[in-house]
Amino acid sequence: MYFGHFAVGVALKAKYRDVPLIPIILGAGFLDIINGTLVAVGIEKVTANLNALPYLYFDLTFIDWDHSLLMAAVWSLLWGAFFLKDKRIAMVAALSCFLHFIVDIPMHNADLALYPYAQHYLGFGLWGKWGIWSWVFEIGFSAILLAYAYQKHLKFGENIKWQLCFIALLALQMSPWTSPMKQVAMLAEPYASVLHGILVATGFIVPTIILAWLYKRSERLSHV
Repeated sequence: MYFGHFAVGVALKAKYRDVPLIPIILGAGFLDIINGTLVAVGIEKVTANLNALPYLYFDLTFIDWDHSLLMAAVWSLLWGAFFLKDKRIAMVAALSCFLHFIVDIPMHNADLALYPYAQHYLGFGLWGKWGIWSWVFEIGFSAILLAYAYQKHLKFGENIKWQLCFIALLALQMSPWTSPMKQVAMLAEPYASVLHGILVATGFIVPTIILAWLYKRSERLSHV
């Protein structure tokens, strides 16, 4: 899941409007930022596979240090600990981070370990079973969360239509036909893995910066 994580973050922001954006939205992608970094430096491993639909084009061969149940809990607590000056913010930040792992379970192809090097893996495998239709499923999942967020913000006079439009663009960009990962998967190693990791990490950092700007804009307009 990719743009679906942003939808989860936006829905959480709508529910906890008093909590700053960064702990929530960046938290929603924190596990993938760690994952991209670890893949880029060679600690975790991905394998190019042009048949891996809908948009990743890599098999997640070993991602236990951030996408196992145990490590997801550890990283979530660590992310929350950055905001311990306010326990409410810390709680929501940790929740946002751990929900990343939870919503990954239906999509991933049994590559989510219980703990690093465990023999048992989680993942319902919708990516593998549904292929392109799993991308459509993620769009539907995101649309429900974004509709909730839109209505919630609208009750307080804030219009987040541009945030929703931006996430829609992310969904279109990460389609089975336009995903940059397909071109990356065609590169020789280690370049393919390194660039994969860089794109995964920046794919959450850069959109978070853009969403932060869009939220500041919509909040400002709501007070005009």
